[in-house]
Amino acid sequence: MCGRFQLSVQGKQISERFNVEVFDELYSPNYNCAPSQKLPVITNDQPNTLSYFQWGLIPFWAKDAKEGFRNINTRSETISSKPSFKNAFKKRRCLIPSNGFYEWKKDSNKTPFRIFLVDEKIFAMAGIWETWKDSEARIINSFSIITTSANSLVADIHNRMPVILNPEDEQAWLFENDEMLLQKMLLPYASGSMNAYPVSKKVNSPKNNNPEITLRDEGGQQALFD
Repeated sequence: MCGRFQLSVQGKQISERFNVEVFDELYSPNYNCAPSQKLPVITNDQPNTLSYFQWGLIPFWAKDAKEGFRNINTRSETISSKPSFKNAFKKRRCLIPSNGFYEWKKDSNKTPFRIFLVDEKIFAMAGIWETWKDSEARIINSFSIITTSANSLVADIHNRMPVILNPEDEQAWLFENDEMLLQKMLLPYASGSMNAYPVSKKVNSPKNNNPEITLRDEGGQQALFD
């Protein structure tokens, strides 16, 4: 799964990387993006602007917003068949900008790791989004991160990872209608282009949101891939 990630770059970097408008009064770097927060996404509906949606997809038919807590991730293997996700997969896709994500190794210490591209560049995770209205017609826009099986690097930490799109596939992810072609994009990212190292358990709490939580934990393990 993917339960935390990082988008700690400056707004200008996002704007230049994805060719979107970023309003400085709305955007601020986030070192510990967590479920239920409103976070930056780029949607197929407004591809030229950075939008802010709640992390945790609420299906349009849901009776309660709490449904979103169950849907922070969407499995690539069932995205085209599960009622919660299949309509969004067809019509409402998005990019989730990031420069790192966190995963917890299933060891005795539940060691958290930061996982990122070796060049430290921004990447886009594949996502879907929905618009939901409550009983008083208040609107909540929400999203879910698509996950796939882990590559060889991440597999030593966890058996799932977010789908990281190749840059050349990002526009097709937003606008392509061929579901078979879209499914082919939902693969593990090349392990040789990624790295990981242990970080402090301070990342466990979303209240800790500063550069310190992204640093290598010197008391932890060595990097998995140097």
